[in-house]
Amino acid sequence: MARHFNRRNALRIGAASASLSLLTSTASSDAAVSATTRTETASAEPPLRGFSLSEVRLGRGLFARKRARMLDFARGYDENRLLLAFRANADLPTHGAVAPEGWESLEGQGNGNLRGHFAGHFMTMLSQAHAGTGEAVFHRKLTTMVAALHECRQALNREPTIRGAAGPLARAVEVRRGSCLYFDVPPETVNELRAMTFAGWVRPATADEWTRIFDFGNDTDTNLFLTTRDSSGVPRFAITRASGGSEEQIVGSEPLPVGEWSHVALSLSEGSGALYVNGKEVGRNAELSFTPAELGSLAHCWLGRSHYDDPVHSGGYADLNLWSSVLTPQQIEQLQHTEAAASTAGPGDRFSYPCRERGGTVLHDRSGAHRHATYARTWGKPSHPGFLAAYPETQFIRLESLTSSSYPVVWAPYYTAHKILQGLLDAYETTGDRRALDLASGMCDWMYSRLSELTEADRQRMWSLFSSGEYGGVVEAILRTHEHTREPRHLRLARYFNLESFIDACAHNTDVLDGKHANQHIPILTGLVLLYERTGEQRYLRAARNFWGMVVPTRMFGIGGTGEGEFFHPRGRVAQLLSPDAAETCCAYNMLKLTRSLFRWEGERGYAEYYERALFNQILGSKRDGDDPEKPLTTYFVGLGPGAIRDFTPKNGTTCCEGTGLENATKYQDSIYFTREDRSALYVNLYLPSTLRWSSGEVTIEQVTSFPYEQHSRLRVTGSARFELHLRVPEWVGPGFVVRINGLRQPVEAGERGYAVLSRQWRTGDTVDVELPFQLRAEGTPDDPTVQNLMYGPLNLVARDERSEFLRFTLYDTARLSGDLSPALTELPDKPLHFLLEGVELAPFFEGTKDSYHAYFRRQEPRIVFDSVDSGVPNRGSSDGVTFLDEIWSAAPFENRGEFTSRVARVSRRWQQDGVFTDSERGRIVSTAAEARFDG
Repeated sequence: MARHFNRRNALRIGAASASLSLLTSTASSDAAVSATTRTETASAEPPLRGFSLSEVRLGRGLFARKRARMLDFARGYDENRLLLAFRANADLPTHGAVAPEGWESLEGQGNGNLRGHFAGHFMTMLSQAHAGTGEAVFHRKLTTMVAALHECRQALNREPTIRGAAGPLARAVEVRRGSCLYFDVPPETVNELRAMTFAGWVRPATADEWTRIFDFGNDTDTNLFLTTRDSSGVPRFAITRASGGSEEQIVGSEPLPVGEWSHVALSLSEGSGALYVNGKEVGRNAELSFTPAELGSLAHCWLGRSHYDDPVHSGGYADLNLWSSVLTPQQIEQLQHTEAAASTAGPGDRFSYPCRERGGTVLHDRSGAHRHATYARTWGKPSHPGFLAAYPETQFIRLESLTSSSYPVVWAPYYTAHKILQGLLDAYETTGDRRALDLASGMCDWMYSRLSELTEADRQRMWSLFSSGEYGGVVEAILRTHEHTREPRHLRLARYFNLESFIDACAHNTDVLDGKHANQHIPILTGLVLLYERTGEQRYLRAARNFWGMVVPTRMFGIGGTGEGEFFHPRGRVAQLLSPDAAETCCAYNMLKLTRSLFRWEGERGYAEYYERALFNQILGSKRDGDDPEKPLTTYFVGLGPGAIRDFTPKNGTTCCEGTGLENATKYQDSIYFTREDRSALYVNLYLPSTLRWSSGEVTIEQVTSFPYEQHSRLRVTGSARFELHLRVPEWVGPGFVVRINGLRQPVEAGERGYAVLSRQWRTGDTVDVELPFQLRAEGTPDDPTVQNLMYGPLNLVARDERSEFLRFTLYDTARLSGDLSPALTELPDKPLHFLLEGVELAPFFEGTKDSYHAYFRRQEPRIVFDSVDSGVPNRGSSDGVTFLDEIWSAAPFENRGEFTSRVARVSRRWQQDGVFTDSERGRIVSTAAEARFDG
């Protein structure tokens, strides 16, 4: 059962819902489980289902204004920029697109190991935007992306083809940046060389450090290489047979210019060597003790590829030659003006590549030695034709033997696969383009081909790795694919991602979250709910339900977020975690998805309460109230310490949270309404302006409101049907919750599950009015009850103030019998939902500004005061931090003054008996309570 949080609990909250299938209603699950799966079970169908985004249209108001900013970004951002890395990886033209900044760039954080994820988010955003608005521009962009990705997959399954280009003297060949292509020269080329000269033209496409012109060797221990740019930015030659620490080097003096042709030559003989750039000597070492002969027979001779994990060279090559002799400086200078074959030196005798090819897969050797170089990918070719990514398959291969996390080596490849897979599924469900489904199905087939060959122990090791083994919501996406394909292997594939130790702990309600990466684990549970629906295996649903209770409320901030520094911490720690790196926005996104899926099974108000809290506060406040054509302006972390400022352009851009931010701002309406599968009941979970087309358009429900700027909502019915209308009665609602049908007040109250139920035959023109009075309440943190946040109805109020220490506020002095603290506030004219509290401006967190703010404050209640009547008695506290006034007001709401004064008399007597108050002090406390009128 969902946890119910009593209004008297300082930490009370609830829960709500966040989308599984974002664009289509969740379908019933009738997929048969293959005989090879671990447990023979039957599918299960949730009692409630949500509505697709196309069935619920967002009305004018706060959420529509926020969404409009993201829609503008979606319309204006060139999707070809996000396709660049895919096309480069497939060695396809990038059509002049400008590479995005941040994680999606080829040289982004972690060696660009997460590139491709943002493109998946972008496709989902476009799909949601089209579902919510019907605008053709989003459909066109989706079609462009699907067509391009289909072309990329086809190209990946072909042999790469050499590209010709204009050279400095004649023709040249060009290696596209990001393609991971190099030339594989026969390995015997440098065997037994005691003297050599290499010479050739290069045009670096980037300023990447350590890209190789050539690298001849066996491994990182034994090799000789020439790089265009070392860590100091200049060319360097090195030779070693005992790893990098024993290198003998020749270092250049000036950087090679990016985008320009430079002639580079290296001569070696026993005891010395020289490096030349554009015919001039730029480096010499007269104390070399190695030549290639001392390295023995070498396994590899590569042009453009490194034996380390260095970037592959991209750019142009022309007239590459290797001689088994030392050329004179005059001969090297002559090569500036004449191809080697026409020079006095003649073509290289070990190899000579004029680089005049305009196609094919071979760089032809004109030395007469027939050492043709093969054009190849550093990673070979896809292990399965369904492979699709914006980078090589290398990360997936390495993960299978990885024993410790290293995101510059392997950074969550299945996480990125999930984002691409989800985007393709959303594109298919939006456009009907069969290529999108073919790509999605192919990705699942490819994953199955890899994971089915591993042992269970291997998979458990992989999924247990921090970051490297993170796989996001891939189980959910695989099961959505299975819903379309009905392929038994896709259902088996979903279960290959079971992290058994974590699932079992959650199923047994054993809290193991401390120290775990929050966003790595939350989406696992959403996948488990859907896996339960496909298999009927009870532990999946039990694990998800128990996990939710481990986060809400004991690891939850007032805005609804969780985690600090991306990690979970011991339950009950909140005040200790109010840092600049709190509440990663992806975590809120995934908690809402999990909450939505659980609500479909439980139907309890607690889930809807949490959903509302996180949506109206962290999610809405994660989008800046501004526009930037380059960035979506959404948060990564949310600072919650005193004087915090939100960062809407985190980590150079295209981060995970900006990706989920694209989605958040285009699906605000996805959990307003739910219905029973038999359509006998409609649940209204959120009070938002919206229009629901229900039962294939037979009934339309229009919700008219400017909530939260007004504390009222009206539902209008069009059509005729008999059903129960379940209206959520919020936990936060104050006295005066009223429901009227066609103007007539109804005798309703919250039922056992927190909903007011209206059952009747509904007809066109019927109206339902709901009054939702807000109250102000303060919620204390479990680890320090004096550190609190303010909630006004469903809204988190923050103090606009630049100070870096906790502000101190007093609130009980004017509290009402209902427990409402709002008399302490003064409304600011012409600034809705802005108030003054002790001279400090309060504003709703959902306003996406760059103002400094305090999400938490220090509560101080120095004296016992009731309704502004001061007893003069200090408000003393117990050893656990609970003060006398805290205990009194924890019993609110009070029906009348008599109930309140009786409470004061009983509690003060006990505290007096415990020695906290004297007889005289207790008398003053009781008389002050009797004097308080509470007329307001």
